[in-house]
Amino acid sequence: MNYTLNQLQIFLKVTETQSITKAAEELHLTQPAVSIQLKNLQDQFDIPLTEVVGRQLYVTDFGKEIAAAAENILNEVYAINYKTQAYKGQLSGRLKISIVSTGKYIMPHFLGGFLKKNNEVELHLDVTNKTKVIESLENNEVDFSLVSVMPEKLKVEKIELIQNKLFLIGNTAQSFKKKEYNKEIFNELPLIYRESGSGTRLVMERFIERNRLPVKKKMELATNEAVKQAVIAGLGFSIMPLIGIKNELENKSLQIIPVKGFPIKSVWNLIWLKNKHFSPAANAYLQYLKTEKQKIIDSNFNWYENY
Repeated sequence: MNYTLNQLQIFLKVTETQSITKAAEELHLTQPAVSIQLKNLQDQFDIPLTEVVGRQLYVTDFGKEIAAAAENILNEVYAINYKTQAYKGQLSGRLKISIVSTGKYIMPHFLGGFLKKNNEVELHLDVTNKTKVIESLENNEVDFSLVSVMPEKLKVEKIELIQNKLFLIGNTAQSFKKKEYNKEIFNELPLIYRESGSGTRLVMERFIERNRLPVKKKMELATNEAVKQAVIAGLGFSIMPLIGIKNELENKSLQIIPVKGFPIKSVWNLIWLKNKHFSPAANAYLQYLKTEKQKIIDSNFNWYENY
């Protein structure tokens, strides 16, 4: 046997995603590079690690056992690295955070200063939809999760970051001159929705139901970015978080349509499991947030109050 840690890491990611393409994206590698390393690892075993049925990749039972062993090996290697740094008096370890897709406009600002100060801390940041974010937290796969809709059944603790505001938006091809429109405007504006499982979608649907808005559903798209581009292209209108459309408002490719009852408001919370036993890195990050949060908000989100 002559496998490398890199091969084990790649194989582990393939087993997690069940896709060479997705593994390549998450590892920031090319698809051929992942395929080559997977083949090199497979060549050292007489029993298949994976199999392809149709176009879907499946991990064999043997492959699952190798993946479990690979995870243990990699964890031990990480532990050696962290102990070395700790012996030198440096904070080290892995900080694992899952965030909803819109959170990518927020979380980097709350991480940058901490990571610069503690450059031996390794960040694992998973950007996905609300359903998967909560699953990763529930399975204790991450230290923290960033959400704008709190989980209903999970016992968690939280620290509030910033307010989340959702507005009705459209492109600038059509003029909306009234100071404020009532809900009847939704009779005229076809709405573009986020996918099911999205926090934005959930907040949007709750608001529509509570206010009995007469909406016309135009289409459903997988990401906020896709929704934004569809609105800019004139394919419809949507209800979107302000945090993700700052540049488009400034360059006038999007506009906020003033409607009574808007914005829809919630709060971005960083949450963790109640009674969670933090690693030194996670504990240090939480303390950093408690002391530096307001400075971060004042430095990066002062524009937010203009809307």
